[in-house]
Amino acid sequence: MPRAEHAPNYRFRDIGREDFGLVAKWLAEPHVAKWWGAPDTELAAIEEAMESVETRPMIVEMDGQPIGYLQSYDPHLEDGHPYQDQPKGTLGVDISIGIPELVGKGHGTAIIRQLASELFANGARRIVIDPDPENRQAIRAYEKAGFHYVDTRTSIYGPAHFMALDAPGVTDR
Repeated sequence: MPRAEHAPNYRFRDIGREDFGLVAKWLAEPHVAKWWGAPDTELAAIEEAMESVETRPMIVEMDGQPIGYLQSYDPHLEDGHPYQDQPKGTLGVDISIGIPELVGKGHGTAIIRQLASELFANGARRIVIDPDPENRQAIRAYEKAGFHYVDTRTSIYGPAHFMALDAPGVTDR
């Protein structure tokens, strides 16, 4: 959990074009740039995702302030997505905390737990995430949030440490 005087209040809201300047700044931060593509390329993909049915790009706010980018997506709605071997009701997620001072303080774990809870409450049966196998900090955060290792895959972005979290009561892996 985040080390703070009070438990942070996270909120997930749909991204707007007015957020692109801030997201571009975050994408240029060394701790984000190491794992994401060039800001112009990523912003173009986010803009495309804003119009898609399979992906929901969002801003994470903490106590009313934007602190990161995340997205959820349904691999079954995207032609040829490599995660279609997962059960129906699976959603994939990607997350990045943009503010360097907030990294390594438990926010990633807390955010992903809250997001998972909300996605499960809305009917998701499984959530998957695919950090780079060398991103040990992210992998540890996801493990703390309850994700388990499934396998190592190769995505269009390279190798992926494929992890899953099942909704409470779901046993069909």
